Amino acid sequence: MRVLHTMIRVGDLDRSIKFYTEVLGMNVIRTSDHPEGKFTNVFVGYGSEADGAVIELTYNYGVESYELGTGFGHVAIAVEDAYAACAEIKARGGVVTREAGPMKHGTTVIAFVQDPDGYKIELIQRGTL
Repeated sequence: MRVLHTMIRVGDLDRSIKFYTEVLGMNVIRTSDHPEGKFTNVFVGYGSEADGAVIELTYNYGVESYELGTGFGHVAIAVEDAYAACAEIKARGGVVTREAGPMKHGTTVIAFVQDPDGYKIELIQRGTL
């Protein structure tokens, strides 16, 4: 068994695709539109679905926003240099909500960014876990 994907609902599919591809550098892996069900799925990630987990962006026709709730935490992405990643994300128009640095009560270097719908993405610097 392995993790296949994490699904998040988005209010503006084009805006979300732009964020995940242009700001975070992911690729669109596949898209499936379901007019009968009034939704579209777009899978984004850094590699193929066969090689690792991806994110499923789900747009439900006519729904512009969602309450994020308190149960969902974040999606985590490994990066070589969290400081450089934050700088690049800001340069691409992304929002950094917690600058890179060691986590409280530890030495792992982390940062947090926020996607256009308010979902948190944690950046974890490789080699500091």
